[in-house]
Amino acid sequence: MRRVLVAVLVAVGLTAGACGGGGSADPKFYGITHDAYQVLPDPLTDTSGKPFSLVDDTHKPLTLVFFGYTHCPDICPMVMSSLASALTRLSDSDKSKVQVVFVTTDPSRDTPAVLRRYLDRYNKAFIGLTGPIDEISKIALPLAVYVAQGQKLPSGGYDLNTHSTQVTAIGADHRARVLWDMDTSSAQFASDIHTLLQKAS
Repeated sequence: MRRVLVAVLVAVGLTAGACGGGGSADPKFYGITHDAYQVLPDPLTDTSGKPFSLVDDTHKPLTLVFFGYTHCPDICPMVMSSLASALTRLSDSDKSKVQVVFVTTDPSRDTPAVLRRYLDRYNKAFIGLTGPIDEISKIALPLAVYVAQGQKLPSGGYDLNTHSTQVTAIGADHRARVLWDMDTSSAQFASDIHTLLQKAS
């Protein structure tokens, strides 16, 4: 299943232009496709205090990654609410094939316990990651998430600017070829996720 999803993500990149759709018989695809981004294997720390790598510990066919912070007043709650709502629109089968990972950009305040409480408000299955800000920035950079270019917070973390608030899809080959901007609705997320998983089955 994971191998097939690689081909699907590549196919989407070839057939769906940025924010565009495929043929008339295909559902509209809302994500933005791009050349493959590298996903680094360097581990961070999950909410149980264990190492977690976006390469070695992502075992579902589709992993959705968002970089943000728990004290974010607007964009982060909006995106996380949209993702949580999108999963409720999926069938149990589709839902079981999707993993959502939230990586903090404010590790001084976002301890594993703080992240767990925050994510549980959206979905108890969501994974939260924290670690040294330099490591977070290193992992974010190849995904075109510019943590260190955002506004620096008093805690030492970073508030992402409007160009680094995307949700990134990681395929089975540990490459990212699809992203969604912060204005993507839960219905649009759900439609795209279903399209990717359906073509992979």
